[in-house]
Amino acid sequence: MKAIGKTSKQREFESEALPHADLLYNYALRMTNNSADADDLVQETFLKAFRFWDKYEKGTNIRAWLFRIMKNSYINRYRREAKEPDTVDYDEIQNFYNTIRDESADSHDAQDSAFGNLLDDDIATAIADLPEDFRTVVILCDIEGLTYEEIAEFLDCPLGTVRSRLHRGRSLLRTRLLKYAKDRGYAVEG
Repeated sequence: MKAIGKTSKQREFESEALPHADLLYNYALRMTNNSADADDLVQETFLKAFRFWDKYEKGTNIRAWLFRIMKNSYINRYRREAKEPDTVDYDEIQNFYNTIRDESADSHDAQDSAFGNLLDDDIATAIADLPEDFRTVVILCDIEGLTYEEIAEFLDCPLGTVRSRLHRGRSLLRTRLLKYAKDRGYAVEG
């Protein structure tokens, strides 16, 4: 009887790929805007990465390889969902009217007051409203801390394109956040 233990493939995968789970999750969360969907996307990414581990060239940029798998998985999932018609579960909406009829909206929600200042909606909205090409490089560089080279490999584009998109994305973000900064009392020029 063979002893149950980790294979060399499992050990290599765990040591090289799994340390990047938080980075992948953070990016997936920004792409999906939903923690459950982000979890699913990261899980799908790691499943595919493990399945095709023999295709990964040791010594190359593992983060870019994992991001490319994630990006392709996200695109494929989006295309698949776009083709499916919207469905409604009757059990979920059966008592909808009776449930919400007597509810009142409390503008002093404890969660809003506790977490409201972590990242104001204006900032999150300004980032989310950037065109996708610019948003991606801004998130990967300024929020996730990837290098220009890693972003270029992830996006499969020239380094100059990354720099150009980052410059343009930051400029758009700066313009959109100028009023936000003034309204909150920050000293701004312009």
